[in-house]
Amino acid sequence: MISLTETAATKVREMIAKRATPTEGLRVGVRGGGCSGFTYFLEFAEGANKGDREVDSHGVKLFVDPKSYLYLMGTEVDYVDSLAGAGFKFQNPNARRTCGCGESFSV
Repeated sequence: MISLTETAATKVREMIAKRATPTEGLRVGVRGGGCSGFTYFLEFAEGANKGDREVDSHGVKLFVDPKSYLYLMGTEVDYVDSLAGAGFKFQNPNARRTCGCGESFSV
């Protein structure tokens, strides 16, 4: 299962509330690319696509396609706001190697 920390869920709910477009939740997934092989992505979603897994995490609906789900099982997404910058951070137990920026990984 994939989950958000309470901090990340709060940030996502704030962002959804500010959107003019109807948004049911957040699409979470992986794509090929980056310096380590795969990159994470987050997108606002109007709803589930065919075959998506739907997870509720602290009141936020997460939609994950079947392929991404295999790579993201057990992943926790946090929101970090520090002097180095602010953004979402993936803590993926399946990642064997990550790049320095933390946006790409390999399994």
